[in-house]
Amino acid sequence: MDSLNYKARAKINLGLDVCRRLENGYHEVKMIMQTIDLYDELFLKKRLEPDIVLLINSVDNLGKLEDNLIYKAAKLMRERYHIEQGIEISLKKNIPVAAGMAGGSTDAAGIMLAMNEMFALGRSKKELMEIALPLGADIPFCIMGGTALAEGIGEKLTPLPKPPHADIVVVKPPIMVSTGKVYQSLDLSEMKTHPDIDGMVRALEDSDLAGITQRMENVMESVTEAEFPIITDIKKMLTGNGALGAMMSGSGPSIFGVFQDVATASNAAEYVRRTLEQKGVYAQIHVTTFYNQ
Repeated sequence: MDSLNYKARAKINLGLDVCRRLENGYHEVKMIMQTIDLYDELFLKKRLEPDIVLLINSVDNLGKLEDNLIYKAAKLMRERYHIEQGIEISLKKNIPVAAGMAGGSTDAAGIMLAMNEMFALGRSKKELMEIALPLGADIPFCIMGGTALAEGIGEKLTPLPKPPHADIVVVKPPIMVSTGKVYQSLDLSEMKTHPDIDGMVRALEDSDLAGITQRMENVMESVTEAEFPIITDIKKMLTGNGALGAMMSGSGPSIFGVFQDVATASNAAEYVRRTLEQKGVYAQIHVTTFYNQ
């Protein structure tokens, strides 16, 4: 085929624990990752010229072409599988940028999956996950998708049963968070308790939504919320308007709430939007669902 459309879906963390700092400077984590039905739209088209052209609709600064994960993923696929044709990639950004939702990683994963299909390479997801890891620890999960226990630096993935249906409100306030700074500021010696990741795995196996939401916890919130109290405020707005649980995703600053029905979720989203705008704060807000193929 000469062209292909692909939806690159975001992820959230239902639970996130940091176990220890490794000698190489990375951190060992234990977390539950979940795909949601909020996605960037990729349109790929073959070119006769042997180059990579990237067109992006976003007004956000996504950096130099050579540093962009989409470009790196496309370049990796061309070199690894000896693809001589060039490719034009158009990207419509819907996932908030630098939000703790793997927006860049899922775009890279989407490019690898789409090129695998468009050029009829016949490569397995497992193989693509292995070659993608050097590009970023979240990319293998974004290739796999669904629900997973992630360990190591996030690359050791164990598929888990999908959660029951729920409606999700995602709120990305207009603040920027440095993932590196959050990790550096995390004082593991001061942590008295850790998220019950094993209990959440059991709740997923039992298809127990209340059991899942009761165990939602992210150790990085202790750092990010201290610097940005608006994150705490948004969590309270969501739980005060019907969310079974609310939590920051990744290192932030996005916050999500889990709801049992779309009407309550939509009303909560509108309440958060209206309340923040009264304070002069304009957040990106989306109502979506868990996504498992």
